[in-house]
Amino acid sequence: MNIYFEAIFEIIRTGHWITDSITRELKEFDIYEPQFNVLRILRGAKGKPISVNTILENMVQRSSNVSRIVDKLEMKGLVERTLCTEDRRKMDIIITNKGLELLKKLDKKVHDFHKPMMNNLNAEEADTLKQLIKKLKGQLQ
Repeated sequence: MNIYFEAIFEIIRTGHWITDSITRELKEFDIYEPQFNVLRILRGAKGKPISVNTILENMVQRSSNVSRIVDKLEMKGLVERTLCTEDRRKMDIIITNKGLELLKKLDKKVHDFHKPMMNNLNAEEADTLKQLIKKLKGQLQ
């Protein structure tokens, strides 16, 4: 097998391993990785309501299930959904205080998961890895 494809395979396998591991870490909170991602995006909006399309554009793993993810988060009281004042066909979504409080716990869980791996690469190696991945994506971004 070509070394390029071996490298791509390792990237894909590592990405899936990280996503699956994060989901296992968050399971005790009844939250899955895509839900965690949506909560982080909403927190990043700093209290400003955003649309499902904006959430989708900012997701790590884009999912056609964003509306369903938001539904589940809303049922848990972690987000609120209201009609957009500028376009009544759209919904505005905002994270609740309960969602922000849960996100603090989730952040700690995720950080604790990553902490041992952070020691496997020094800052220069981590930067090189990031630059190589960006270089790989080059024309596709």
